[in-house]
Amino acid sequence: MTDIITLKELCNELKINRREARERLRSAIRDAKKFPELAKLHKPRAPWSWVKGSVAEKEARAALAIC
Repeated sequence: MTDIITLKELCNELKINRREARERLRSAIRDAKKFPELAKLHKPRAPWSWVKGSVAEKEARAALAIC
């Protein structure tokens, strides 16, 4: 069974607001050249979650780190 990390867990870990995080992720998926895995895996109206240690999770962390 694979471990899944949700946006809530990631926000708690990084100490950022979930609403702001969703805004950052939405803008990141529009930039498919910079965040290809993140853009490819996200489906509209689906909860934000990733497999721990995946490329998409690393891209999500990078997108959330951008201020």
